[in-house]
Amino acid sequence: MKTTAFLPLLLLLTPLIADPIVLPLYDGEPDGGVPLSSVAEVLNQKPEDPIVRVDHVQMPDVRVFLPAPEKANGAAVVICPGGGYGMLAIDHEGYKIAEALNAFGVAGIVCKYRISSKQPGTYLFPIPLLDARQAMRLTRQHAAVWRIDPHRVGVMGFSAGGHLASCVDTLFDTQLIGEDPAVFQTMAHKPDFAALIYPVIGIAETFGHGGSKTNLLGKDPDPQYLALCNTHRQVTAKTPPTFLVSTYDDGAVPPRNSIEFYSSMITAGVQGELHIWEKGGHGYGMLPGHGDVAAEWMPRFEKWLRGRGLLGK
Repeated sequence: MKTTAFLPLLLLLTPLIADPIVLPLYDGEPDGGVPLSSVAEVLNQKPEDPIVRVDHVQMPDVRVFLPAPEKANGAAVVICPGGGYGMLAIDHEGYKIAEALNAFGVAGIVCKYRISSKQPGTYLFPIPLLDARQAMRLTRQHAAVWRIDPHRVGVMGFSAGGHLASCVDTLFDTQLIGEDPAVFQTMAHKPDFAALIYPVIGIAETFGHGGSKTNLLGKDPDPQYLALCNTHRQVTAKTPPTFLVSTYDDGAVPPRNSIEFYSSMITAGVQGELHIWEKGGHGYGMLPGHGDVAAEWMPRFEKWLRGRGLLGK
């Protein structure tokens, strides 16, 4: 099995990780027809900065964190870290989230999807969505081995990763360029539930996020993709139950993103919850020093899952 060159450093940076399983998303070159380059993937952490960043991901993979057997309840969540579609905040919006899910018996599958700030415009839509869908499929393919119920597999995302998760949540009926029709028709990429944490939603709206829009759609976006990626406009009665978190003082991705998505859920009759804390800013994950939201949203999510019967008996 091929692993990334910076694996030892990652393990040093995330000492609490207990033997996660690393799997490439694809056999051979990734779907989507983007040729590989000689530019190396980069892991970066600035001094006194808790955020670990990964840039120029060419070979996407999943890192699978399984709960202790005595805690496992069969639920699983595919996690999409944020980073404006230019990098991935892989640790505090990925690995640490998976560990927190493990604490109440849920498997966490961190999707390292393709992005690059070193070669802008390389991994435009639908490349990241192809990767996120493949992570959903891989999770279900390994359900028996990982002791996962294939009917209790959700998706979670943060910031731009929240936008990606919202695409998984709403665009499952749309076949993508570069996607095998037979594989698409299995619908193994459709989530059973979703969690969108300070998500970019209206990517082409004034309340969206300009950097994410340019990195995902390019400087001259295809009008069809622009419309698809305003995911609050893609919610239908078939959208899975969805849990949303935002903060009033988020100066990067305004809470209106979550509000518009939740409003569309109400209109379509989609069940779920929206939580907006007054303070916390943006990009907090579960880091300390960001007010109550960083400590409280995960327990609320657990309670929501339990109330929906997604954590078993």
